Amino acid sequence: MKKSPPPAEPVRFEDLDRVIHEPARLVVLVELSFVEEADFVYLMRRTGLTKGNLSSHLSKLEEAGYVRVSKGFVGRVPQTVLALTETGRGAFEAYRGRIAALLASRGDA
Repeated sequence: MKKSPPPAEPVRFEDLDRVIHEPARLVVLVELSFVEEADFVYLMRRTGLTKGNLSSHLSKLEEAGYVRVSKGFVGRVPQTVLALTETGRGAFEAYRGRIAALLASRGDA
């Protein structure tokens, strides 16, 4: 009789990065994953978040080392430019892999 392979390790809820898993932060990281950098206004429009809400989520992502925030001026107009750090890009790719594994594990259900 042929033995079945052992079941794959389940993806556990604890395996998901809670910083990324919050919906607004996930949307921010998705948007930043497609560009080298983006300014605050562009990101606000793409995500639909308010200034305060986006700022709050960017602070969390910056604290985690996932996003780099650069402030400067274009002429006399203040500008905030955001980009994923290497750490942030790696964490986002790991998160995507875990979600893909979770979905694949349930694909035949």
